[in-house]
Formats: sequence, C-alpha cells, structure tokens
Amino acid sequence: MSRTLIKDTVDKVGEIVTLEGFVATKRDHGKVTFIDLRDRSGKVQIVGYKKLSELKTESVIKVTGEVKARPESQVNPNLPTGSVEVDVHSYEVLSMAKDLPILVDGDGREMSEDVRLRYRYLDLRRQRLAKNIRLRHDLVRLLRESLYAEDFIEIETPILSKATKEGARDFLVPSRLHPGDFYALPQSPQQYKQLLMVAGFERYFQVARCFRDEDLRADRLLELTQLDLEMSYAEDIHDVMDLVEKVVKKVLKTMGCKLQKENFPVYQYKDAMEQFGADRFDLRTDKEKKDGTLAFAWVVGFPFFKKVDKADAAEVIDGKSGWTFTHNPFSAPLPEHLEDHLAGRNLENIITAQYDLVCNGFEVGGGSLRAHTREILEATYKIMGYNHDEIEASVGHMLEAFDYGTPPHGGIALGIDRLAMVLAGEESVKEVVAFPTSGSGKTAIMEAPAPATPAQLAELGLKLTATER
Repeated sequence: MSRTLIKDTVDKVGEIVTLEGFVATKRDHGKVTFIDLRDRSGKVQIVGYKKLSELKTESVIKVTGEVKARPESQVNPNLPTGSVEVDVHSYEVLSMAKDLPILVDGDGREMSEDVRLRYRYLDLRRQRLAKNIRLRHDLVRLLRESLYAEDFIEIETPILSKATKEGARDFLVPSRLHPGDFYALPQSPQQYKQLLMVAGFERYFQVARCFRDEDLRADRLLELTQLDLEMSYAEDIHDVMDLVEKVVKKVLKTMGCKLQKENFPVYQYKDAMEQFGADRFDLRTDKEKKDGTLAFAWVVGFPFFKKVDKADAAEVIDGKSGWTFTHNPFSAPLPEHLEDHLAGRNLENIITAQYDLVCNGFEVGGGSLRAHTREILEATYKIMGYNHDEIEASVGHMLEAFDYGTPPHGGIALGIDRLAMVLAGEESVKEVVAFPTSGSGKTAIMEAPAPATPAQLAELGLKLTATER
C-alpha cells in the first residue's frame, strides 16, 4: 500500500491508509495509547488498542489503519487534521529513538546555543524551526520564479577563486597542486557577474554562497546566502531599483506578507543619517511591529570613499592611502562626480551610484551601478593608494575584459538569510539557517574548525608555527 501524507487524511475518512513519521507525543491510558504522529505535512492523532505503548517519543514508525471522524466533542480546532484520527490496525518500528538529549516540543529559545547546535538535527524537528526553513524555501523559490519571468538566467560562478577587496577578510584555501599558493572563497560573485555582462548575458542571477571572515553578530554569519543579480544597459540607479522592487513586492504579496507602503520610499544617505542616526532604520509604528508589517525603503547618495578606520584590519589593508571604499571598489560614481573621481580630487564629496534596500531596521540588500571602463576602476584603486603594478596584480583581468567592449551595467545582492529572518519575525539569522556557525565561529554538529593531520599539512606543503589553543 502506498504511503499517505498526514495532511491528506482529512479527505480519506473510512479508508485504510499507511502513514510514516515521527512519534511527536504519546499518551498511554492503559489499554488505549494515543500518539500524535508527525511527518513533513503535519500531525494527526493515531489510536492503538493494546498496542503502541512501548514506543518512545521521536521514534520513527509505519502504521496502517482506518481514518475515522472524531466525535464533535473531541475535534481539535487548532490542528488541520483535528477532525480525524487513525485507528491503528498494524504498525512497524522503523527506528526506535533513545532518550533525547534535548526537548524538541518547545520553541527552544530557553536552551543554550551550544547545545542546540550540537544536536541541530534534533533542534530542526521543532515546529518553529521547521516552519522557518520552509518559509526560506518559499522565499527563494518565488524569487527564482519571478526573475525567470523577467528574462534572467541562472548561472553558477566559482567557489574557488582569488582574494578580492570587498571589505572583509578572505577565507584562504591552500592548493595541493600548486604548493605555496592559495585560493580564496568568494566574499561575493562580484567580479564574475560583471564578467558575465562583458560576455553578453545581460540578465544574470544566482542563489550564491558567500564567505567572509569577519566578526559575528545576530544578523551575520561566516557563510551567507545571497540572491545575486546583474543586468546590462542599466544607466540609472532606478533601472535596477525599480526591477528589484517589482520582484520583491510580487514575491512578498504571494507569500501573504503585509507591506507598509506600495511604493518603497527613497532616502538620501545624508537625510537618513540626520533623521535616524543610521543608514538602516525601522519605519514601522508600534502597532505595525506587532502585526508583522514590512516597511521597506531605499537609501541612495552614499559617499564613495571614507577615511580608513585604523581599528579595522581589512580597511587598513585595502586603503593604503588612508582612504577606502564605503561599499565596494567596483561601483561607479554618479555622473556629476565622474570628473573628480578620475582626477582623484575632492574625495570626501564623491557620491557613488550605490543603493541599499532596508527593511524593519536591517539592510536586506545592496548594489550599485558598476565601473565598466578601465579608467573608472583604475581611478578607484589609485585613490586607495595602489600603483600600476599593484592594480594589475589585483584586477588586471577585469581591466583587460573591459577593453573588449562592456555594456554599462548594475546589480544588487539581496541577503537571503537576513530577509528570511525578518519575514519569520526572528532576531537572529541562525533561526532561519539549517546548520549555522556559532557565535564563536564553530560549525554545527561537526566541530570545525579542527586541526589538520601532519600528513595533510605535509601534502599541502604547510608548516604550523606555535599557536595558543
């Protein structure tokens, strides 16, 4: 007999069905045992007469029985399947569970992070997290479908790449085939997506994994996922902003979300700082915060450059002249600031064609029109203190590509982790990521980073100096 999903039992009253799932709860009343059985589609009550009593919660079982309508007085209105129950005729234990090290029937917020991540495969069984992961899935699926409808094509870019200057430290990967040389994990697909514009694809996107070795906080992890897109012949920031806003609104309305405003307001960076004290802000009223309203806004008019923060090691490395970029070095200045940019003067007043999307106090997206000529990109690196040879070593491949004909282009990256966190009403991105890193940078379950064996180090041609552990 084929398996029936639990959600479908409401339409099978009087039929014999086979269900498979986890024992969510068990209530033993002597000769009668009641179990809430859980599968990916929901829960249903199953009833065993002189059977099921030996089962432990979270065991995996297969049951065959008749779907019966529950008496009106016993209907559970809080459960989609609360109007039925399954009278078990026979069952099979597929996997008997030991006593669990953590409880999975609550929301888990009272538990320590270390314990939850150690047993993350159990933590994910709880209803809150399962719902969050499915919400994230729906978000990504609908974003994909919406971009397909706008004639974007999905293209993967490399994970093993070269170190780039994008504002954070790179994760380095030693090469066995080229001893002493290293790959870097991408902070974003920035250069590859621009090269795809050079290649003539015009409208690209991917759901990209990105890696940034930076200090952690509630809305940031060492590895993250972003909806990355780029489009050719974007010559004004609104070319990208309008399309992204259209896609985002379509997706969120399909998901049943409530938007504060039909059209996202646009704030100049200077005005946002004066009004809110930050370039990410929350426009909601107290009432809107309680009812889950989403308040989106754009921020534009960012300074291209800023003085290096000497306490930030990445900025010190990137900004050799004492000046560094505010967002990324591949952005273009606004047309009215191009002359100053190329001349390397009036740096504090150069405005970049950058736009950030904020929602409920979080930055959920950021992008810009790009430098698409050799002269603009070279000027950016010269302002940061790089000579000709250093520029060639860093982005010479980009400069050469630009020499062969490059459409004007721009794009954006939407933070999937952060956006899903906002939609789920959570306060940490860890609650919408299946296997997140801990606050100290440790991976869930597998306990990485971990020491390499002497044999592994020898094969890679590496030798460790003394380190404190």
